[in-house]
Amino acid sequence: MNHRILETKGVVIFHSGYGHTQRMADAVADGAKARLLQIDADGDLSDQAWADIDAAPYIILGSPTYMGGPSWQFKKFADASSRPWFADAWKDKVFGGFTNSASINGDKLATLQYFSLLAAQHRGVWVGMGMKSSNTKASRRDDINRMGSFLGPMAQTPADAAPEEMSSGDLETARLYGVRVSEIAARMS
Repeated sequence: MNHRILETKGVVIFHSGYGHTQRMADAVADGAKARLLQIDADGDLSDQAWADIDAAPYIILGSPTYMGGPSWQFKKFADASSRPWFADAWKDKVFGGFTNSASINGDKLATLQYFSLLAAQHRGVWVGMGMKSSNTKASRRDDINRMGSFLGPMAQTPADAAPEEMSSGDLETARLYGVRVSEIAARMS
């Protein structure tokens, strides 16, 4: 294994409006052994966070899905990433992403597609789920990949549920995805 991977952690860059996406970010970061970088309520990251992103071997993006896409705070970060884009600072980095919304569908796929397109614009390498979905009659709410996503983890949390009430299966799916992204990044370096 490359010593750079061992010395430099990947990053999980996320925005969370009500705490649900924070729980997913925690699970992804736990699996990936990555550093959490939270986009604040104004859509900003610190200068140190930007330096951490540049040094990271992999980048995992997260946002709630609001109105069919990522939050405006995340979009502000994405627009600000044009500076590293011009410098090819994130070229060939490994990327992944995750999202949560209140509805079963909630147009979460559009958010993951937004993330994968952002990764492609930075000329990065996207990591898919690497697992099949739980889609049989016997499947339950707390099963792994119950949302049936192949692009990245999706979680569904009812609008009136607290972050503590999230599906344990959704959180475990996020953790396993973090493991996958970090392992692929290690293989590629």
